[in-house]
Amino acid sequence: MTEQTRDRDTGIADQISHALIAHAGAIAESCGAAAIFVYADVLGGQLLPTPPGLEEKVYYISKTAEEQESQEERGTRFLRVPNVPLTRTGQVKIAVFLALSRGIVRRGDVVVCLSGLPNSGGLDSLFITQVGREFEMYSTSEKTEAEASAVRPEVIERVVNIAIELGYEGREGKPVGALFVIGDTERVLSMSRQLILNPFRGYPEEERNVLDPALEETVKELSTIDGAFLIRGDGVIETCGTFLKVASQDEFELPQGLGARHHAAAGITAVTNAFAVTVSESTGTVTIFRDGRIVTEIEKPRRLDVVHRPFRAGEE
Repeated sequence: MTEQTRDRDTGIADQISHALIAHAGAIAESCGAAAIFVYADVLGGQLLPTPPGLEEKVYYISKTAEEQESQEERGTRFLRVPNVPLTRTGQVKIAVFLALSRGIVRRGDVVVCLSGLPNSGGLDSLFITQVGREFEMYSTSEKTEAEASAVRPEVIERVVNIAIELGYEGREGKPVGALFVIGDTERVLSMSRQLILNPFRGYPEEERNVLDPALEETVKELSTIDGAFLIRGDGVIETCGTFLKVASQDEFELPQGLGARHHAAAGITAVTNAFAVTVSESTGTVTIFRDGRIVTEIEKPRRLDVVHRPFRAGEE
């Protein structure tokens, strides 16, 4: 590619990015959007002009600690997401999920998202979504306030991050599936039995909390064992390698093609106040369950070469 062509592509990308942020601002203002999410990794370090009057609503999203530090030095609002490739839809879903877990948005809020190809130098996609019941992770309409607050949002966020990384990376080059059940641990334990000796038994609680970064590799390694992780609402891992004794999964309405792991997740969340997070061994898709139903799915990109390679003008 010649320097002239590269400069032309950069100029077009900048024009598109500025046009998108302007339209995003107009849309956010006209529909009263609660937040505007901009994927910073797309922009290569540049900061787009914020729509006037909407400075408080713009959040930059990134996968890297370097970008987080840069944005925080600039005083911009920031959300950190798992450092793995995501589809554009996946980018939107994980951003909305994190915003929900931190109380930035609520059910019924409108959110405007701007994204594109990582390191392409420009935004190319605009998404508008209204946060509905499918994202109702922390609503107290169906559960009591005590039940809803029993699981700390940062615990669910941490488990989802680990699940997304497992779905993308696998373990030792091989795909793995996993099931994490979070909250209402006493009731869940009463409906389960160990498939193996409990690897976490006897360790102090502070040494088996999923919020501890030092435990991440242990969790990923143990995910290769059949059975579920049972995690308390405060993040303490009670056990893993657990079989869940739940009702026949024909009673739950799930899409065709989902296996025993997903049906177990639906079953246990239908009869307890727990959340469940699954990783599909065959696809790498991460699915979050609540009240016996799917809350949201975050898909692994199918073709990473297409995800990473930006389109250039003049190419077919």
